[in-house]
Amino acid sequence: MKKMNVESFNLDHTKVVAPYIRLAGVKEGASGDTLYKYDIRFKQPNKEHMEMKGLHSLEHLMAELSRNHSDKIIDIGPMGCQTGFYMSLINHDDYEDVLNIIEATLKDVLEATEVPASNEVQCGWAASHSLEDAQELAREMLEKKDEWRVVFAEEETV
Repeated sequence: MKKMNVESFNLDHTKVVAPYIRLAGVKEGASGDTLYKYDIRFKQPNKEHMEMKGLHSLEHLMAELSRNHSDKIIDIGPMGCQTGFYMSLINHDDYEDVLNIIEATLKDVLEATEVPASNEVQCGWAASHSLEDAQELAREMLEKKDEWRVVFAEEETV
């Protein structure tokens, strides 16, 4: 296959085993800052996906709640394929801490009583939210926490 400009387009999606969390990119800034991009994959590509209301609510919840655990987070955004999220951090390359941040954030999602900013003033599609669906996605991901470090099936035997 031709090498693409987008890192995830070069990832063989038939070989990954979700759920997983992997470093997907590192960029050096002109001022010396380093940006780290993580692929947080909830669902198996081309086999399953997150439904929009749950994904949308989980995006709001993770974007808001993750910042309670780190001031290094630039952004958390959903993948268009609806199988996961990208999280970008600045000057923070500690993979174990990233796992801890995600775990703590997902636990916060389970305790949430509302989806933040899920109104017409703060959200572009306020009717598309479900706290219950977001919490189910968080629960499923947390139940498979022991699998987060394994990206490719062949890694399981190593």
